[in-house]
Amino acid sequence: METETASNHIRKADGPRVTVIGGGNGLSTMLRGLKNYTENLTAVVTVADDGGGSGKLREDLGMLPPGDIRNCMEALANTEPLMRELLHYRFEEGSLQGQSFGNLFLAALNGISPSFDVAVRRMSEVLAITGRVLPVTTANVQLEAEFENGASVVGESKIFWCKKKQDCRIRRVRLLPQCPEALPEAVAAIEDADLIVFGPGSLYTSIIPNLLVHGIVEAVQETDALKVYVCNVMTQDGETEGYTVSDHIAALFQHGATGLFDLCLTNSAPIPKEIADRYAGEGAEPIRCDTEKCAALGVEAVQRPVAMVENGFVRHNPALLAKELIALQQERGIRIAGSGDYQLEAPSGH
Repeated sequence: METETASNHIRKADGPRVTVIGGGNGLSTMLRGLKNYTENLTAVVTVADDGGGSGKLREDLGMLPPGDIRNCMEALANTEPLMRELLHYRFEEGSLQGQSFGNLFLAALNGISPSFDVAVRRMSEVLAITGRVLPVTTANVQLEAEFENGASVVGESKIFWCKKKQDCRIRRVRLLPQCPEALPEAVAAIEDADLIVFGPGSLYTSIIPNLLVHGIVEAVQETDALKVYVCNVMTQDGETEGYTVSDHIAALFQHGATGLFDLCLTNSAPIPKEIADRYAGEGAEPIRCDTEKCAALGVEAVQRPVAMVENGFVRHNPALLAKELIALQQERGIRIAGSGDYQLEAPSGH
């Protein structure tokens, strides 16, 4: 048994260098699967969030929002069950009501650290995470959305309600201040990657904000890494109603650069009718893969059964999604001689 464990450790240690870019629950879900294939894993995470517990800490302490980063660290953590339960714990009453202990832990580390990225690194060490989690920038940024009717709103948490009120599509989003500098380690992680993955996650509020940080798109364009966009399974009410896969790609190219990636991984697993009906009642539906329009944008749509239903919600299956991404890297990626070898094997227990 010890020999098998050692072998698995060596295989993951020599695994592909994977850099994922995004934010939100979709990113942390994917990380849970990917960490079973490689230890060379970096998450570059948006810091534009201003809602919920993160927004409160941002307002009270003047720190960058911890929520998305904390979610990613929890996904990659190698800790005892009690520690995981502690990080997830949310206070139920008093002035801390709704706040998670994980956010407060990172806030405390931020208070004793010279910078937010150092606080993130220290928390990563405490949790003994697989890989790294990096804020895309340490600038204090806000997200502004402009709608097709000319209306605009500042604040990531306000975009949903404003879009519902305006009843039209988002034309573009921008960061304020514009073009903040990327964290150098984030740029280096992109430059060194064998595989770069965008998403999954909220298109305008979790993925695109990363592309608006100076240095990120340029680094992606210059690398020979395989670049894949993981499209969401369902449209998102208040953000991408009525969008097809090609609509998502077009928005990413508009905000980043044409040809930013040439592969898009989409779900082909059917969604149970009763689940789809419930989503429809909430203004969401399975995203339609319009393959020909994707091809016209220079992107190959790769359809695989990577979704599941969990507690009544449609989610990406972490194990299946990670397996398909690593398979794509092996099939399409460029391997440098002497950079190590790795095998695609389903990790034990998956």
